[in-house]
Amino acid sequence: MLKILRRIIQEVNAAQSLSEALAIVVNGVKQAVQTDACSIFLIDEMKGEQVLVATNGLNPALIGKVRLKLGEGLIGLVVERAEPMNIGHAASHPNYVHYPGLGEEHLTAFLGVPIIHQRHVLGVLIIYQVKERCFDEAEEAFLITLSAQLSGIIAHGLAMSNLLEQDHSKTPSNQNVLTGISGSPGIAIGKAHLVYPLADLKSVPERKIPEAEIESEIALIEAALVATALLISGLRDNIKKHGLPEEECALFDVYLRILESKSFAQEIITEIKLGNWAQGALKIVTAKHISRFEEIEDIYLKERASDVRDLSERILAYLQSRKSDVRVFPEQTILVGDEVTPAALAEVPEGKLVGVISIKGSSNSHIAIFARGLGVPAVLGIEGIKTAQLEDEELIVDGYYGQVYRSPSAALRHEFTTLIHQEHEFDKQLETLRDLPAETMDGYAIKMYVNTGLSPDIDRSLNVGAEGVGLYRTEIPFMTRDCFPSEEEQRLIYRQVLTAFANKSVVMRTLDIGGDKKLAYFPLAEDNPFLGWRGIRITLDHPELFLVQLRAMLQAAEGLDNLQIMFPMVTSIAEVEEALRLFRQAFQEVIAEGVVIKKPLLGVMIEVPAAVYQAQAIAKRVDFLSVGSNDLTQYLLAVDRNNARVANLYNSLHPAVLRALMQVVAAAHRENKKVSICGEMANDPVCAILLLAMGFDALSMNSAGFLQIKWIIRNFRMQHAKKLLEEVLHMDDAIDIRCYMEQALEEVGLGGVLRAGN
Repeated sequence: MLKILRRIIQEVNAAQSLSEALAIVVNGVKQAVQTDACSIFLIDEMKGEQVLVATNGLNPALIGKVRLKLGEGLIGLVVERAEPMNIGHAASHPNYVHYPGLGEEHLTAFLGVPIIHQRHVLGVLIIYQVKERCFDEAEEAFLITLSAQLSGIIAHGLAMSNLLEQDHSKTPSNQNVLTGISGSPGIAIGKAHLVYPLADLKSVPERKIPEAEIESEIALIEAALVATALLISGLRDNIKKHGLPEEECALFDVYLRILESKSFAQEIITEIKLGNWAQGALKIVTAKHISRFEEIEDIYLKERASDVRDLSERILAYLQSRKSDVRVFPEQTILVGDEVTPAALAEVPEGKLVGVISIKGSSNSHIAIFARGLGVPAVLGIEGIKTAQLEDEELIVDGYYGQVYRSPSAALRHEFTTLIHQEHEFDKQLETLRDLPAETMDGYAIKMYVNTGLSPDIDRSLNVGAEGVGLYRTEIPFMTRDCFPSEEEQRLIYRQVLTAFANKSVVMRTLDIGGDKKLAYFPLAEDNPFLGWRGIRITLDHPELFLVQLRAMLQAAEGLDNLQIMFPMVTSIAEVEEALRLFRQAFQEVIAEGVVIKKPLLGVMIEVPAAVYQAQAIAKRVDFLSVGSNDLTQYLLAVDRNNARVANLYNSLHPAVLRALMQVVAAAHRENKKVSICGEMANDPVCAILLLAMGFDALSMNSAGFLQIKWIIRNFRMQHAKKLLEEVLHMDDAIDIRCYMEQALEEVGLGGVLRAGN
């Protein structure tokens, strides 16, 4: 049975459509179980119906036409109970419903197994037999196993197709509100303008060429690289007109370096010399590069695969002599596509782009970074819609809540127009806070720092009035190279950051790789990387890397003396003491070399439960503590927040997380040491109030939303914050805590910032 199961799943994964995949399932199951019929019903939630979508053994002409009311028949009973139903004589069951013409009259035995995805019943997989009997345990177990493996495939297929609407004359979705994730905050109203890939790499066929054609194919690819480089250069100039900072335009420089690099061209030429035509050679090389990115667990780097794909499609378009049509963009353009790229965004004329919708993508994708840089609202990762259904529609993009409204009513349009006006007024008000302290109405002050790691963040951080850097992620420069950066290369990078924040403290975290952050040139193959070799564990095992980095940091701080150093993923006192020993060694070495520098403050990140319980002992040995709320929440709740199946369980307002944070603050203050928090909690208005009440000395966050948090602190009272903290500590549910806090902010007139901070 296991072999049959694997074969069915493999064939389903190779299917070109959901309907084809479902046909493979019913055919495979009928043959494997040797039953008389197999069918699949899926639930059409929009109509409250159970729809026959595939069958082998019943009347195939009724696929898409047999529609039972939700809860009707034995199928409805399986859906209602969300468990298998194994019935020896189906017709005698009180819930049995006969559907004329389906051909089930001669079938007696019935086994229905629910298809469940993330606790939600999608449909029912059924087998029937003429002979009256109950199916045995092995048959039932086979169906349960198969449905469990199919559930994710079917859920994705339903989101990307209109299968359940195939019996209707109108197939476009009538869903008026689409939900995705926020890629860039803000609100926009405009008309959808669809963008499509210039060429399709997947459709390029294999083709072998004779030796006589090799030189001409090489000449063709070389010309394509030159032409694409000219195109990218033009797009770079165009995007600069939109007001994008120079640092953000660096992506196009990366494109150009790839196009001009000998290694990329040589890889393609090598494939051509092996007898592949130019288009096929490009396809092969691109697939290799994309797979390298997609194998990386780090979300930011994984998103770079789409950039490689976009660039290669532009090269392919030249090879296929395809020229894009002259596009006419609406005055209020909302760019819509399956995977909108920065290059597509750059094609929109200056002043016309107001919003972006991408079916694929995440908050780490380049399109999200570009949209934020331009201040353009963006919603990404929308499921359940095809882009063609949105063509020329009027849309409202809510980049705060990750929602898109289709063909809005006059009343809804008026409501969002008012919000846009209020947003502009609020932004003007926030700008006045840039140089003001983060101080409550009753005189309690808290430091506000930024998290950074990319050069574009530096200017944004300075523009919002950050008092320094609470977390500089040193691993990012390591990730963008093909080998470990040298001591001098690191010194130059760190010097740039320290100089930009001269007279302001900069907390640099030592190399934090492993887990979801991997280096292509330093493989870390582990079954459970989040509990494996990562953070301080790697650098202590490789002191040659650790010492070089510490030396580079110290040398970079000469004459500035604003450096602070922080050690990540500490789980024991022994690790702290070993890290301090190596720091002293590096410090003595640079002093001996004539570098004039004060000893920087040293700190430890508290981001695993073990460190929470040792916080006071750790604080005795270092100068400060900093809580990494993202990882701490993940480890305390045993939830991988990047795993869609359990991401809903990730919640930093969980009572266990709140109590752990209070314990760390108390431990640090008993040793008279400062404690900050860097993570998403600091950028959440609801959490910020509670962190303030707990006594954190500093909040460190991304520059987006920085001024909103400062505004809410300046319009709140510490006394009130402490009262709210005391009250939520008696609550048992994170959702209840959030609702309570949001209501509290509404009651004091600060509810408006919840949208901006969401």
